[in-house]
Amino acid sequence: MTEQNGPLHDLRVIDISTVIAGPNCARYLADFGADVIKVERPDTGDSLRNMAWKDPRDGVGLWWKLSNRNKRTIALDLKDDDDRATFLDLVSQADVLVENFRPGTLERLGLGPDRLHELNARLVITRVSGFGQDGPYAQRPGFASIAESMSGFAAVNGPADGPPMLPAIALTDELTALVAAFATMVAVHSRVGQVVDVSLLESIFHVMGPVASLYALSGELQPRLGSGLPYTVPRGAYQCADGRWVGISASSDSVATRVMEILGVGDDPRFTSFEGRTRHREELEERMRDWCAVRSQEEVLRIFEDAEAASGPILDMADIARDPHYLARQAIVRVGDTPMQNLIAKLSRTPGVLRHEGRAKDADGDEIRAKGWER
Repeated sequence: MTEQNGPLHDLRVIDISTVIAGPNCARYLADFGADVIKVERPDTGDSLRNMAWKDPRDGVGLWWKLSNRNKRTIALDLKDDDDRATFLDLVSQADVLVENFRPGTLERLGLGPDRLHELNARLVITRVSGFGQDGPYAQRPGFASIAESMSGFAAVNGPADGPPMLPAIALTDELTALVAAFATMVAVHSRVGQVVDVSLLESIFHVMGPVASLYALSGELQPRLGSGLPYTVPRGAYQCADGRWVGISASSDSVATRVMEILGVGDDPRFTSFEGRTRHREELEERMRDWCAVRSQEEVLRIFEDAEAASGPILDMADIARDPHYLARQAIVRVGDTPMQNLIAKLSRTPGVLRHEGRAKDADGDEIRAKGWER
């Protein structure tokens, strides 16, 4: 293996998924060297090419350039005999197939797991859907916003006196992509052909923590508290005297003790435990708001840093673009000519490599049809 190839250089992946969760699953594998062939419909292609923000230089969607970087592309109509033959030839030699059709679609195309495993018994078929491959909701359209609504997430997200809120980013899609990439690699490591069933609903449900256990054992529901948490006080976003904001947390007793000292209540026995601080939530939150309101963001951050307490500035993308830590870590790099997130993890001996942004539809079609997996 060379550094240019990446640690997964011998992994062959077919990506027939669309939009975000499935393509990003395959992208994580491609980022670490897998040879990923992105299959699109010849007519419309992947709708991600035209979704949301577009690159002002060429009109191509920025989602596409990120989610499909490092992949080769081919346009195939799976209902066309010649294209289907090309697809099945690729399947016969692949290690992984990633798809996110509604459950049953592959089967209706005559390309269900039984058929694909006849061609390639060791194939890992990663199936990403809204609700999983079975169950009473399996046939419902799978959208991240619906999963966020039904997972318990929206119910606890939002201001205490306001409505439930959905996240302002593609949270569940991005999270599911990571879950699917992890589960795919577990299956590949198992060295046996199988189906990996990943759902948007269960992916976001798993990050809810022990709230399901809490309800089952006590009947208690986590309330909506804005930026607050039931078990951590103070915790939230606080505005400073200069109009800027900081995020502050007291999620461990040792840090909470330092925060109480900063607020001038370190000797108050009411605030020496999680339970005590929680019982006096409103008083502590008001103290924290008032304390920040008369100090600049810079002063708040300096005092917290000197006390080894947990705080950070609320950054937007303009702030991040010039932040010294992001710059030092090279968190944003140019792939081709497009700035985007760097690799999701740094491996000291077998790093991934970013070769190119998402390519034009069928950019590699002639080569793939002529040579298959050979490059």
